[in-house]
Amino acid sequence: MNWLGVLAALSGAVAIGAGAFGAHGAGERAASLLRTGGEYQLIHAVAALVAMQLGARGPGWLFVAGAALFAGSLYALALGGPRWLGPVTPLGGATMIAGWLWLAWQLMRR
Repeated sequence: MNWLGVLAALSGAVAIGAGAFGAHGAGERAASLLRTGGEYQLIHAVAALVAMQLGARGPGWLFVAGAALFAGSLYALALGGPRWLGPVTPLGGATMIAGWLWLAWQLMRR
């Protein structure tokens, strides 16, 4: 089974669900957090699938993991989760950035 592809596809589905909930069922602050998380998660779900097709599975895994940390912490905060989750968001962002840098490095080496 291609776990990277499966998780990337599920990540895209969660991102759409979060965005829809933010647009239709959340207060203003929560909607903003859900929108931001959804945008980044969806972009990185697609990026993971593209990286996988390019044979760059390492960056793809960083995209999926970083999006889970970044968006997941924002979703939790939007739903009233504990404030200590706030510092998790930049860790997810740094992980996504690392994925982009790793992908660039792999593409430069080709």
